[in-house]
Amino acid sequence: MNRKELNPESSPQAAFGAHLRSSREERGWTQEELADRMGYSSTHISSVETGRKLPTLRFSRSADRSFGIGDALDTFEREWREIRHGSLLEGFPEFVGHEGRAAEIRLYEVGVIPGLLQTPEYATVINQSEVRRGAITSDQASERIALVAERQAALNRTPPPLLFVVLDESCLRRPIGGPAVMDAQMVRLIEFADQPNTVLQVATFAMGERRPFNLPTTVLTLPDRQLMSYAESAQRGHLERESTTVLPLLTAYHQLQAEASSQAESVAMINRLRKGAP
Repeated sequence: MNRKELNPESSPQAAFGAHLRSSREERGWTQEELADRMGYSSTHISSVETGRKLPTLRFSRSADRSFGIGDALDTFEREWREIRHGSLLEGFPEFVGHEGRAAEIRLYEVGVIPGLLQTPEYATVINQSEVRRGAITSDQASERIALVAERQAALNRTPPPLLFVVLDESCLRRPIGGPAVMDAQMVRLIEFADQPNTVLQVATFAMGERRPFNLPTTVLTLPDRQLMSYAESAQRGHLERESTTVLPLLTAYHQLQAEASSQAESVAMINRLRKGAP
């Protein structure tokens, strides 16, 4: 039997295939046996292992179930997201995978409306500005805009996650895309606040030094109550799972919520801004 050797370093697709093959061989399974477990043909398994066929999300999740690694760190779904979203900040695809399963999401954003709350028009303006600066290509911009929609759709699961959002006042006052885009975005925020599983608050400039965060921060609570946090630098995203690091962030987030305006006050502020009031 001819065996095609792959260099896992050559591409994320090759790394996925090598990982699939090594996982199968460690368990002493043939391609036919793995195919039966996953619900695919042996030809399909061979094509993915040798890099001739791209894996899909369904294929990746089936592999995770078959190998019993759905809760592990090095999953096939994580690798698929790195292939699918290769233009994104390092670490972000893995975070998105956890975000899509979280029972509770707490996020704080500065400067721009976070992706989970963006309208398509707002997301388009943000990403097209990156294209004009030469930071990303048009295809990469389209990919990022599509991912915003995918992440938002993942919130419509049953039961839905609890979603707590604190926006720095700068998110509301920074004009993006002109009055029509901003007005539609403000309406989207008000609709978000009206949902039964959400809380929206504004951290006003008046909070001053009482604001515990200076950078965007997200804290996830997974279905098994495990905590993890995500933060970004200019070059990469960092996902933290150690409780000694995440618990202080959760405490700081609760302090932020206590100091921020209430949801009713925050919605009233958004309505004032829509009318052009200071």
